[in-house]
Amino acid sequence: MIEARHLRVLRAVATTGSFSAAARELGCTQPAVSQQMKALEASVGTPLLIRSGREMRLTQAGEALVRHATGILAGLTAAEEEVAAIAGLRAGRVRLVSFPSGSSTLVPTALAALREAHPGTQVSLEEAEPPRSVEMLREGDCDVALAFRYEGAAGAEEWDDLVVRPLLTDRLVGLVPERHRLARAESVAIGELAEEPWIAGCPRCRGQLVEVCETAGFTPRIDFATDDYPAVVGLVGAGLGVAVLPQLAVESVRPRGVRTVALEPAVRREIVALTLPDLAQVPAVSATLEKLATTAGR
Repeated sequence: MIEARHLRVLRAVATTGSFSAAARELGCTQPAVSQQMKALEASVGTPLLIRSGREMRLTQAGEALVRHATGILAGLTAAEEEVAAIAGLRAGRVRLVSFPSGSSTLVPTALAALREAHPGTQVSLEEAEPPRSVEMLREGDCDVALAFRYEGAAGAEEWDDLVVRPLLTDRLVGLVPERHRLARAESVAIGELAEEPWIAGCPRCRGQLVEVCETAGFTPRIDFATDDYPAVVGLVGAGLGVAVLPQLAVESVRPRGVRTVALEPAVRREIVALTLPDLAQVPAVSATLEKLATTAGR
């Protein structure tokens, strides 16, 4: 195998015309240059230099190798500089996937802080709800996944193979029209909403709503279902029903015509940033996780 250090010595010898001059250029001893050349000739299995008295010239194989060495060493230098830039956060790319309410609350502040600290790091954003976002991470389609799971939920995902960075605990709140009989209540038992028409959110949240209601002894009558949080708020504000949304989702919209009330018993979801163990060692990914954690702890 040809080593880059051997190519550098060969190029210096070809340029200067002698071992002693090459040694001075490379900052080493003449015997070291001689040993490197012998090792290179042994690697390629053919002489590269012809020594005649004080003269030294390249063989045909030596000329060919020097010709290629220039491009090879230039490519290695460029590669070393690029890797150093990535390691030093002067460059790099992170593919981030987030669920919608995270995209509109945590992500913008975190990415703004990341850009200010490391302007050479580029981040792309795509939206997906878990478990799809977690699948994308495992399939190599993203580097960081913002995800959530409900406390005590049946069939909670296993994340043992991933690096889990806890961000915050998000409590679910009730949404009722501002003229609703419970609009001024400090807290509401979910059973008090048993006879109300319901507006349900995303499929994951919808399933959690049904589970919580059934635990309280009733099955919610879902009149409307939408993945769009502003639409949920708008439907509640129009008096068409009540809803339960994560607090983070409420923060992501401007609730008009609605009141938020605390639910009893409390229902919470854990918000986390996930990545693969090897990716966690990549400087740009590590910096993204840090900024997400700092933003969540605001």
